Amino acid sequence: MKFKKVVLDLFFPPKCPFCGKITKGHTVCPVCWKTLPWTEGTEVVRKLSADVVCAAPLWYEDAARAGLLRYKFDGGVAAADALGELAARCAAEEFSGEFDTVTWVPVGPKRLKKRGYDQTRLVAEAACRLWETDAAQLLRKPLDNPPQSRLKDAAARRANVLGVYEALPGAEGKHILLVDDIITSGATLLECARTLMDAGAASVRCVTLAAVRSDGRDGNRKNGAE
Repeated sequence: MKFKKVVLDLFFPPKCPFCGKITKGHTVCPVCWKTLPWTEGTEVVRKLSADVVCAAPLWYEDAARAGLLRYKFDGGVAAADALGELAARCAAEEFSGEFDTVTWVPVGPKRLKKRGYDQTRLVAEAACRLWETDAAQLLRKPLDNPPQSRLKDAAARRANVLGVYEALPGAEGKHILLVDDIITSGATLLECARTLMDAGAASVRCVTLAAVRSDGRDGNRKNGAE
């Protein structure tokens, strides 16, 4: 596998997921690292309920938004390793020792067929490779509901995801890190966390790559969030 990766890097050199410049490894380039819209301090972790919190290293705006949209909709699967590193770093800093299992928010069958890949699964698996472990598929989404990005009302978002996820075996007694790409209202993450805890999970912590600001200051907000 390492030899295969070396060969692939030779013919398809790794690039920064945000500016597209060739990098020395599967990571964010130094320029983007300095200029990306990072969350800071108390902004990093958002409380979604009494039992569920979510950490995100970036705000969903500017170069971060553009890079994540390319990854999500334009077949940018090569960015998964770099994005997985961001998720892993954030989770390790905010939730060290608080999880023993990593899973992801799955996409529905129609979206998976159309896109050809589950973008969040790739991020979770890339993060786990850094920790020398494997991500576990603990959720499935048998049906395709309307995209959350089309719904602006929080109550409509909650109703849209209610009951659309199913737990798979393996959650019981686990302290789970749940990975997603973007958080807007948190409705999707809360529904997934509820499903996992109903299946016996001991706790659920969430990490996403980026967060939409809850104070309405995100002037870039449109398609693609959650």
